[in-house]
Amino acid sequence: MILFAVPSFSQRLLPVLQLTRMALVFTALADSGCELMLWAKQRMWMNGGVLWDKLDPKQCIALALVSIGLYGFGMSLNDIIDRRRDRQISPQRPLPSGRIGLGTAHVVCALLALLALFGGEIYKAVTPDAGLSLWLVVFTGALIVFYDFAAKYLVPLGLLSLGLIRFFHAAIAAPKLPVLWHPLLLMNHVTIVSTLAYYWEHKRPALRRTHWWSMVAGLVLLDVLAVGLIWWRRHNVRVAFPGGILTIRPGLIGPAAAAIAFAVIAVWIRRRSANSRAAGQALMLTGLMWLIVYDASFVVGFVGIPEGIMILMFLPVTYCAVIIMRWWSKMILLSQRPEFKRVET
Repeated sequence: MILFAVPSFSQRLLPVLQLTRMALVFTALADSGCELMLWAKQRMWMNGGVLWDKLDPKQCIALALVSIGLYGFGMSLNDIIDRRRDRQISPQRPLPSGRIGLGTAHVVCALLALLALFGGEIYKAVTPDAGLSLWLVVFTGALIVFYDFAAKYLVPLGLLSLGLIRFFHAAIAAPKLPVLWHPLLLMNHVTIVSTLAYYWEHKRPALRRTHWWSMVAGLVLLDVLAVGLIWWRRHNVRVAFPGGILTIRPGLIGPAAAAIAFAVIAVWIRRRSANSRAAGQALMLTGLMWLIVYDASFVVGFVGIPEGIMILMFLPVTYCAVIIMRWWSKMILLSQRPEFKRVET
């Protein structure tokens, strides 16, 4: 009986993990972990003590719940909304293939949203100076809903929304942004990579010249607004590191080098891919995993090398999770009884 129950459970669990894209949730966990360490380093600079004394295990767990909840909520909601279109272009997805029911998908989506709110409430309760964290959880969730229902159909606005979601998700851990450049780099990276992947994959509606200029202008505007707002309130912002929150420090060398390295990788992906669509898919996957490299480089530059290595370990974990999910899917497909269709001649 057990031998027959295992495949059944496996076949039920895999569609849920695919619906929520849980193989890539570690990119969100790395973003949160990086910002939490930067916040802890800020408190150490201001109040003295040891870095790990500033971190409560309850904070780490609560922040992980927020990241898992928001990420899974956004991905599952996207598939629920796109299920009719996916029948034409991605029939292998869990919903159009029938491997998971629409009602089940709605339950999973709702539970993940509640998980994010629950984690945000705990994080707010156990973290000093984090009164805005729960509101940022709600705002980020609302931004995800806005993207899934409307923004993604207005191409430039949708691409910018993806970057903003990463920005505000990272800000949940430290609403006062001890290092503005971290969420700002995440926002720019996600927006640019999503735009290139969209273009290379020939998605519809096609990107026109006005879309490109709108995206670039919008991204520049968001950067200027973020920096300008912090500069305007610089006297009210508690100094996180010597020189102030907007200071260009040696710790930024690592993130800058990581950005240059990814540009080289993007060119290599485009040249080595069999076609433009394959290049876009590879760029998007690599770009999401590269967020972990940015997170680790910020932690190395502003906190310490051992802590940076801890964040970097999310990279092989993410890669292994992607490989395991692909292998798992193939094994289940091979284990299923083949279907034969009658062909009339």
